[in-house]
Amino acid sequence: MNLAMSVFPLPMLLLLGPELWFGVTTSPTDDSALRGGHGEHGEPGHKEHHKDSYSTFASEFLESRYLSDDGYPFPTAPPVDPFARIKVTDCGVTKGCVRYGKPGCDAETCDYFLSFRRIGTDVEFELSADTDGWVAVGFSSDKKMGGDDVMGCVHDDNGRVRIHHFYNVGQWAKEIKRNPARDEEGIFENGRVTCRFKRPLYVPREETLVDLHLSWYYLFAWGPAIQGSITRHDIDSPPVSDRMISIYKYEDIFMPSTAYQTFNSPLCLLLIVALTFYLLMGTP
Repeated sequence: MNLAMSVFPLPMLLLLGPELWFGVTTSPTDDSALRGGHGEHGEPGHKEHHKDSYSTFASEFLESRYLSDDGYPFPTAPPVDPFARIKVTDCGVTKGCVRYGKPGCDAETCDYFLSFRRIGTDVEFELSADTDGWVAVGFSSDKKMGGDDVMGCVHDDNGRVRIHHFYNVGQWAKEIKRNPARDEEGIFENGRVTCRFKRPLYVPREETLVDLHLSWYYLFAWGPAIQGSITRHDIDSPPVSDRMISIYKYEDIFMPSTAYQTFNSPLCLLLIVALTFYLLMGTP
């Protein structure tokens, strides 16, 4: 039997309070905390304690989310550019370029644009053409289509631009599963297909892949695509480089399109000279 029960009757126990009833003694500080939960100046001390605890928890939670294991803030990711514009100011300086179209055109106004530069053991290519389908470059040994290694950028129905590897079988481009392209990116914007990718400079000897450290005639082509598959190129006779291009020589080559070739042909120049002479001399 509890000693308190044997010494004091029940009414007396109720008057003495719960600290004696349950055999628990309290300090004056605890007693003041129990009386209404007020602090020294009559303020709600238990609420202040709860508030301080919540603030500590919140700060520790935020620190655990935004600090690394070493206690340093996580680095903020830089803004991502979906596609960096092609810099034509680098043409002939830090990269080789081929422009086909109107004199003075650039990567956004030429009918066709190509650039290349060496990066370590890779070659980075940039292609752009005035088309909503595909743009490609081929590496040929004889200026003719057939038996050529081709890299093409194709705009599919989902709006994406993907890099494909082809091999010209006669006048037909066959897609090859082995694709040497990497770090590929592309965009379709303002009616143009533009892409960028890297390809190894040296490759194991294979019929469908050429070694880019050798010089080749470059074939330039572009045209429409149907459901992500290329169709016949836009012009009957796609442009071809006049001479073999070396990946080690950075030049800025301009090739006038058909609309601007009229006054550049030898026959046309001869006729212009003859007509000028006739007009100056007059008729007899």
